[in-house]
Amino acid sequence: MPSPRIAVIDFETTGISPAQGDRATEVAIVLTEAGRVVDRFQSLMNAGVRIPSFITQLTGITNDMVRAAPAAEQVMREAARFVGDVPLVAHNAAFDQRYWRAELALAGVDATQPFACTVLLSRRLYPDAPSHRLGALADWFDLPRSGRAHRALADAEVTVELLARMRHDLMHRHGVAEPDHAFLRALQACTKAKVPRFLAEAVANA
Repeated sequence: MPSPRIAVIDFETTGISPAQGDRATEVAIVLTEAGRVVDRFQSLMNAGVRIPSFITQLTGITNDMVRAAPAAEQVMREAARFVGDVPLVAHNAAFDQRYWRAELALAGVDATQPFACTVLLSRRLYPDAPSHRLGALADWFDLPRSGRAHRALADAEVTVELLARMRHDLMHRHGVAEPDHAFLRALQACTKAKVPRFLAEAVANA
């Protein structure tokens, strides 16, 4: 059975909640297969809203940058076509899933892809980590970085590196065997179960 593809996604936004009128300013998606990057999608997007100055200080994304970017609806339609029905993974997936659904709804596209969260899995796999923030885990594991933190593609690529580390540890420390379907089930199950149970279920179903 071929390895499933996994799409790692990250958004940069004007705030924490689309329900409060916040919008996405950038999206990046890194498509992986068997732990290897096979494709990338990244774009700034113009949602017609102003970026607060503290967000610009955090991300480096300015109002002039998004003013020159494609419309958010266009970017999201392209992103949806890029992902297709591939499962999505994010660090703090609850945040990215909210924006994925909200921005696709504004673009008139259904959001049907399942999401899984590397934050939740990291808490179960690495309870001794000093923090489960992406930057802290990257420092703890000495993961390679490809750009500035709080830019969508750089953060998505660090999440890919973290995912590869988790994949390795699940297989070699916890006996979650190939094929990658077992790894993906373990990752998705982490939102509902504790480590012993979800690892046992993943192995049993492999």
